[in-house]
Amino acid sequence: MQKTFFMAMAGAAALAMSGAAADPQALADPNFAPDPNGETLQLDVEHFQRVTVPVQIGGTGPYRFLVDTGAQATVISRELADELSLNDRGQATLIGMASRRPVEVAMIPGFSLGRRTMTIRQAPLVDRQNIGGAHGILGLDSLQDQRVVIDFVKEEIHVTDVTDKRKNSGYEIVVQAQPKLGQLIITDARVNGIETTVIIDTGSQGTIGNPALLETLRRTRQIGQTDLIDINGVRMSTDVYKAGKLTVGQMQLRNFPILFADSPPFHALGLSDTPALVLGVNELSVFRRVAIDFKDRKVMFDLPRGLGFGNLRSTTVGGF
Repeated sequence: MQKTFFMAMAGAAALAMSGAAADPQALADPNFAPDPNGETLQLDVEHFQRVTVPVQIGGTGPYRFLVDTGAQATVISRELADELSLNDRGQATLIGMASRRPVEVAMIPGFSLGRRTMTIRQAPLVDRQNIGGAHGILGLDSLQDQRVVIDFVKEEIHVTDVTDKRKNSGYEIVVQAQPKLGQLIITDARVNGIETTVIIDTGSQGTIGNPALLETLRRTRQIGQTDLIDINGVRMSTDVYKAGKLTVGQMQLRNFPILFADSPPFHALGLSDTPALVLGVNELSVFRRVAIDFKDRKVMFDLPRGLGFGNLRSTTVGGF
């Protein structure tokens, strides 16, 4: 039976979109020490303001893979798969932000992230230009039972198998999430007071909402339009609105743009009829650190130094 993979908003890059970097005056937490049993990898910000880490395949590399907490599967560029002669292939369906497409899949033996080595049984093949020039995407199949900590100040990413419950300490905001098809879904969130389901997606540049959310946001001001290109290379035009406030637990993020699209991943997750949004890197990079703990089903945030829970913070999209 042919398999179907959904990629949430993987590869979703907005043309002319600009991100909001973390406060350059913010200092790293002096009490934070990475897990000695984990991996500390240098973080790169690739062309569309998302994060990549180095991986090796069969002892070769390093290759830059986009870290995508919203992608169901690890993906490899067609160009790299051909270069490495990954010829054990099959067929699957790939659901992108704007499309569903038949794709080839390949087995990737000897896939190494830090000290962890695994075999990726079925990795969809995509054109490298559709993933911002990265060599591939590190998806949820590579991250299950792990904690991923993205430190935007130090520009590092930590991947660890956490067993110490005290590792939750040091974060100002800890939010319990619910699992769904490998995703961690935050249900304790509101946009302008409207109950909203939130997906944390490090593979999406901007924040993207579904039509059900737009219908509930009365008096929300449209500030323009922008085009998005998904992982299959399909372009979609979206309307851009400015949200007044996103509340997740004690955290409040204000005055940020949401791109609205009737995207197939919302349907795949059963979120087409309820207000939902995907929180992308533009907004995540406001924080000093963001941790996604797949084993304990928690998402944790560290605020920039000197900012309280309700401080204003705005980001921009396409100059709006």
